Amino acid sequence: METKAKIARIWRGKVPTSRADEYQAYLREAGIPPLVKTALAVQLFREEQGAETEFITTSYWPDFEAMAAFTGGDPDKVHHLDRDPEFLIALPEHVAIMTILIDR
Repeated sequence: METKAKIARIWRGKVPTSRADEYQAYLREAGIPPLVKTALAVQLFREEQGAETEFITTSYWPDFEAMAAFTGGDPDKVHHLDRDPEFLIALPEHVAIMTILIDR
C-alpha cells in the first residue's frame, strides 16, 4: 500500500536575482538531497520578482511525527543551510506546515 502525504512543509526564501542561479545550484546540492532521502516527495519552485528571486521548497510527509523526526523534533523551526546568510536577503524565521485536504 502506498503511503499518502497528509502534511506539507513549505519554506520560502528570497535572494538577489543576480545570485539566483548560484543559490539554486546550492539548494540542489545541499538542501534538497536530505529531503529527498526522507520525505515522500519534494518540490522546488523559483519565481523571478525583478531584483529579487523567491525560492519555495515544499516537502510532503505522511504525518507530523515523520516530519518532526526529520527536523529534530521541532518541525516549525527553520534549519538554515550553512551558506544561507551569504545568499538570502533575510533569513526566514518560520516555515508553513499545512494539512493536505485534497490530493488527486
